Amino acid sequence: MDDDRIWTFEEELWTGGKDAYERKVGGECLMALPTMPFVFDGRAAKNAVEDTPSWEKISFEDKSVERPQEGLIVIAYRARASRGEETYHAVCTSTLMRIEHEEWKVVQHQQTPFDTNVASPD
Repeated sequence: MDDDRIWTFEEELWTGGKDAYERKVGGECLMALPTMPFVFDGRAAKNAVEDTPSWEKISFEDKSVERPQEGLIVIAYRARASRGEETYHAVCTSTLMRIEHEEWKVVQHQQTPFDTNVASPD
C-alpha cells in the first residue's frame, strides 16, 4: 500500500463511522484510548470506536510510515479533528496488516489526546 492510500485509509476511519470501522478494523485489534477501560481488545475495540460519532474534518501532521516487514505497516501522526464546534487534537499510532491482496485491517490503534485530562484507572 503506498503512502497516499495509507492516509486515505486512516482518514476514512476518522470520518467514515461505523461502516468504516466494521470493514477496516480487525477482529483481534488492540486499542489504547483515553476512556475507560483504556485498553480494548477484540470486539470491544470495534465497539469502542463504532459508538463514537464521526468527525467532519480531519487533518494529519507529523506523519510517519514504517514497513517493518512485508504485509505490516505502522504509522504515527498528530490528528486534528472537528465536528461542529467540537475539536480534538491527539498523537496516534496505528498498525495495519494485510489480510489478503489489497485487503488491510487495523490490528492496533492508540490515541493520546493533547490538552485533555485522562481519568486515572485508580
